[in-house]
Amino acid sequence: MVADGAQLILVNNCNESIWPGILGSAGQPTPKDGGFHLGSGEEVVLDVQEKWSGRIWGRQGCNFDNNGKGSCITGDCANQFHCRGSGGEPPATVVEMTLGTSSSPLHFYDVSLVDGFNLPVSMKPVGGGIGCGVASCEVDMNVCCPSALEVRSGGKVVGCKSACLAMQSAKYCCTGNYANPKTCKPTLFAHLFKAICPKAYSYAFDDSTSLNKCRASRYVITFCPPQ
Repeated sequence: MVADGAQLILVNNCNESIWPGILGSAGQPTPKDGGFHLGSGEEVVLDVQEKWSGRIWGRQGCNFDNNGKGSCITGDCANQFHCRGSGGEPPATVVEMTLGTSSSPLHFYDVSLVDGFNLPVSMKPVGGGIGCGVASCEVDMNVCCPSALEVRSGGKVVGCKSACLAMQSAKYCCTGNYANPKTCKPTLFAHLFKAICPKAYSYAFDDSTSLNKCRASRYVITFCPPQ
């Protein structure tokens, strides 16, 4: 256990292997070189230092050679086994967090659908007291993804694009003239994402109820959490 930081327990509850990707924010280290394999039913413990911030996502359907070169059907990071500073290719469900310090041990975390959806995921504190929320999108949104947002592989839907990714416009991406909460309003698609996964961010300026804060020092991040 890290004395001044947090412990992240990543659990694969999916019925097939996943390859978690990790990206530390600017100036932050990236644990495990940014990627590893996690078999069905397996878990791994990551110790992260205080003030760490970054994102974690799941990659699916990966194939890599002995040199770590290859690709994933969803969440791919520059065709590498170890992401090493590369983010996940959307659509991907992303867990985001910013940790506090030993003197100010308040940790912030959320699950974001701003980059779309590929896997159900949740982040739950172990203990931490009153007010510690659960960040999650526990429903398989691929089942109910609008056809305009679908990403297909092998005849099945493997991901659901965000409206920004699908439409590529400022209105949907909250950029340009829409780069503030007053002009960038939730679209029909954002409302759909929010209705299905109310505990996740659905678009860039979603309300702050999707952001959780807690003083717990251990968190369980579960891919395909039991419903």
